[in-house]
Amino acid sequence: MNREDHIVSGFKATLVARAVYMLSSALLMFVLARYLLEPEGYGALYWAIGVLAIVQLFSDLGLSRSVARYISEYREADPGQVPHLLRSTVTIKLILIAAVSYVLLLFHEQLANALGEPEAAPFLAAGVLYLGVFSFSAFSRVAFQGFNHLGYSAIVQAISGAGRLLFAVAFVLAGFGALGAFFGYIVGYAIAAVIGMGILYYGFYTQYDAADEYEEGLSRRLLEYSIPLTATQSANVIDKQIDIVLVGAFINPAAVAFYTLAKQITEFVLAPAASLGFTISPNFGEQKAAGELEEARRLYETSLTNVLLLYIPAAVGLSIVAGPLLTMVFGTDYAGAIPVLQVLAGFVVLQAITNLTSDSLDYLGRARARAVAKGATALANFGLNIVLIPVIGVVGAAIATVATHSVYVAVNLYIVHTELGLHVGRLARTTGLICAITGVMAVAVLLVTPLVSSLLMLLGAIALGAVTWAVLAVLSGLVDPGQVRSVIS
Repeated sequence: MNREDHIVSGFKATLVARAVYMLSSALLMFVLARYLLEPEGYGALYWAIGVLAIVQLFSDLGLSRSVARYISEYREADPGQVPHLLRSTVTIKLILIAAVSYVLLLFHEQLANALGEPEAAPFLAAGVLYLGVFSFSAFSRVAFQGFNHLGYSAIVQAISGAGRLLFAVAFVLAGFGALGAFFGYIVGYAIAAVIGMGILYYGFYTQYDAADEYEEGLSRRLLEYSIPLTATQSANVIDKQIDIVLVGAFINPAAVAFYTLAKQITEFVLAPAASLGFTISPNFGEQKAAGELEEARRLYETSLTNVLLLYIPAAVGLSIVAGPLLTMVFGTDYAGAIPVLQVLAGFVVLQAITNLTSDSLDYLGRARARAVAKGATALANFGLNIVLIPVIGVVGAAIATVATHSVYVAVNLYIVHTELGLHVGRLARTTGLICAITGVMAVAVLLVTPLVSSLLMLLGAIALGAVTWAVLAVLSGLVDPGQVRSVIS
């Protein structure tokens, strides 16, 4: 199988898994928000998950992505080092998880009080379990990426999504409320972690004959490379979660529910871009090592064009139909999320580019530069949130996210350009054509949106926009129907 076939195969597997994960997440979001939890309970659940996502950083410290990078390098060059890499990483992770969990168990009440949400203390106490299972579920997925066996990553992700849905709904229906939903998350990630680590051990670790000695300096390089990755990962998680934490601290759990729901919708829309970025990123490291920069440039430019072609129209369409989408699907209790979703529609395009680019920079060896950019914009996002949320409310958090992420995306693209020498003029002309197609599509959707009075009519308006986009994309030459059929088949 050549590289392009391998990429397409990995993309299909990752996309299917992400589809299962995102559909299960969307169904869980819908059932919890529409039927099982009040906005306050929904907000409290995801506020706690946001806090734990930040705490979880200390139980990984970038080791997962660091070992994935070195697995990608050594599985061909010196496979005997792979067992040493895996064993040392798991050992360090166990120590970190134990230490962080112990501190969290001791101080969960104080942390909840300090953040202005004392009623969330039980969530943080249960977070001791959440940290361990989530950490190893995520570690197995990233390790499989390093081995370039994305099908296994796909399996772990799909299992975690389906497990969360099944057990969260079951525990809420059993009468355990939002805390029950949180334990559903824990069980879902626990099942995924057990399966993922089992496959990693029996399918990979035991298949390599360990070298007699750990290569001198390799463990040090593993830890050193994890430092910029820790900075990037920390900045990334803080960038994504600090706004949720601050909305809860400055306003209330209901506002958290509005903001979280809008963000979850954007994550659902972003699934294909995340799948593509996860799939192609290991190939950049291989191509750079082999001196195949022209192929790497062509791969990135083609992927970026396709991402923009899909997500610029999707973002505009999402902004237009945000009102009827939220009130008809989730109920009028969530009307407060409409302006948030309209602002975050811009974030969809930015995050789509980030999903394609960020992991690729790690494999190109530019993790340090990305870490600096991410750290600076995360701090800016934090500062803007503190300024805007008390003045504008929950919409201020969305504005801060879009503004700071725009800067981060620009820096990422510049770094890629310095590595691969992108054809900027050609990309600019293509982007202009995509914007023109989007404008025509937007007019078509705007004309029918005032007529939408039911869910069926909403689906019709979305379908009209999709058909308009598809026809114009084909007529402009940006989409080749033959290539689409070949990829699907």
